[in-house]
Amino acid sequence: MLQTTRLRRRTALLAGAGLLAAPAVARAQPLAGGRPVRVIVPFPPGGAIDITGRLLAERLGQVLGQTVVVENRAGAGGLIGADAIAKGDKDGSVIGLLGVTMFSAMPFMHSRMPFDPQKDLVPVTQITDGALLCVVNADTARRRGWTDFRALIQWSRANPEQVKMGSSGTATSSHLNIAAINRFANAQILHVPYRGGAPAINDVLAGNIDMMFDVMPALMTHVESGKFKALAVSSANRLPILPDIPGMKEFADLGLGNHALEPWNLIATAGGTPEPIVQRLFEAIRTVGQQREFVERLRPLGYGSVVSESPAALVQRVRQETPRWREIVEISGARLD
Repeated sequence: MLQTTRLRRRTALLAGAGLLAAPAVARAQPLAGGRPVRVIVPFPPGGAIDITGRLLAERLGQVLGQTVVVENRAGAGGLIGADAIAKGDKDGSVIGLLGVTMFSAMPFMHSRMPFDPQKDLVPVTQITDGALLCVVNADTARRRGWTDFRALIQWSRANPEQVKMGSSGTATSSHLNIAAINRFANAQILHVPYRGGAPAINDVLAGNIDMMFDVMPALMTHVESGKFKALAVSSANRLPILPDIPGMKEFADLGLGNHALEPWNLIATAGGTPEPIVQRLFEAIRTVGQQREFVERLRPLGYGSVVSESPAALVQRVRQETPRWREIVEISGARLD
């Protein structure tokens, strides 16, 4: 009898303190009534963004306790996938992996977009940092004396438009980056757009063009084989994964001390999604982003795992970076319509 009385008192105390399991169960209720959560990847399978999305989906399903699937919606530089997120149900069942450029650069490249990124998308959290890697054909570098990035820029000044840089297309981060470098460093590098990164890489390998600024996974195999020589990263500082490769701050003498292009990625959901659902997604993705295995598996992609302080902090960061991206778009003259 005494034991029963003590048990009842303990139960009452725990209930009053909110320490019983019921609230935890309530917090763990699945999103969207338990329907599968779709992670929209706005690029084809196999690339760095797609791999990141699949790594996230695998672990997010475990954290949420429900099925999470990846859906590739490629095309129009990411607009098709972003539009699918913007028009998704406002219950957390549709999220997507987008670059900061979708918010801060794309609106200045289009006279009209199928959605308004500021109204129709809700940033949830940053998920990765990012930078582009500058590589040159190793044989060409030896012939022309491009021992480092500084030598490349100086050679381009003396030989206008004789250095040819390939990119995966007009208005890509690579295009924006080289346009800014040409302006700030008074460089004379010719931009050669391709339909995708693979044909551009093949032409660098063949020596038909000289260099690329592109995402690391596509380039590192050729750097490791000795066919490409890595000269710089587009971030302000060196990256932990490439500690021997200088960032833009180290080229202040060239006029690039204040230039950095870091196309980082974030998770977004449909505009109008209730704040408690956005917060639930944020907390779940933050849990994934802090998992050691997730961090380690991003490293070969050239990404670091970065989670925002809050959805509101992410919105503020996007706003702060937008004028800088707009300036770079205007320098490049890039238009997509």
